[in-house]
Amino acid sequence: MSEHKSVLLKEAIEQLHIKENGIYVDATTGGGGHSLEILKRIPKGHLFCFDQDEFALAQANVKLSAVGNNYTFIRSNFVHLKEELEKRKITKIDGILYDLGVSSFQLDLPERGFSYQQDAKLDMRMNQQQSLSAYEVVNQYPYEDLVSILYRYGEEPFAKPIAKAICEKRREHPIETTLELVEVIKSALPVKILQKKGHPAKQTFQAIRIAVNDELKVFEKSITDALDLLNPDGFAVVITFHSLEDRICKNIFKEKSTIQIPKGLPIVSKEESPFELITRHAIVPTSEELEFNHRSHSAKMRVLRKK
Repeated sequence: MSEHKSVLLKEAIEQLHIKENGIYVDATTGGGGHSLEILKRIPKGHLFCFDQDEFALAQANVKLSAVGNNYTFIRSNFVHLKEELEKRKITKIDGILYDLGVSSFQLDLPERGFSYQQDAKLDMRMNQQQSLSAYEVVNQYPYEDLVSILYRYGEEPFAKPIAKAICEKRREHPIETTLELVEVIKSALPVKILQKKGHPAKQTFQAIRIAVNDELKVFEKSITDALDLLNPDGFAVVITFHSLEDRICKNIFKEKSTIQIPKGLPIVSKEESPFELITRHAIVPTSEELEFNHRSHSAKMRVLRKK
């Protein structure tokens, strides 16, 4: 398994403006790279680490325990952020970080069924306790639902022929593994697409993963709740890896940092937004990071501050 490299690590830590006695949340702990750097900077504070993946928290604990014990693991989807923190008597925080998408180790462990590069049973569950997996989506969802998922979550222009090929193949026998699905996807694509740079199954796998984990709805609710929890001069930092997540983040941050005045009203509002948009344009990886961490290529980071 390759070493997990946290994307935009230096930039994320800088943008959190960490206070040594602050309360912070890593909503997507993963391998613990971002959590470790936050923990180093809060000797008098506390860090709450969310992840629904047991393996992730076990990996992170190895790193964090070497630095201190002022952290709490919460094995839960970050959609439950507000209620999980309230259970622990936390109603305000000084900063929160989201590093969205699939973790390196989830891709690197074949048995998790996320990767189109390695053969494994179709799975893609971030929470391995949930019942819905990629196997059910691929083998049981109606054609129309598959088309919708591939268009909406993968922005796949060949959604219809891919969905048709999936339905035809599963009538012969269930599509059991990741590489079986890759072959079905390839069979539905024109030669000129197969010859292009980039893996032909990437968008389909992304779409199915998002559907299995309901990632977009979950993120939208979670970030909205998180902004309600921010203390004055608290920061929300979000790292995304595809346009759908980035669009949600961009729109919410813009809405929160803008006072809406109906057009045509002859008034000048003195009301100020409670939030300040720090990133007019997304922060992206440096050329150096792009060189040593290929998984950073599509990363974008946006930052919002509570005034």
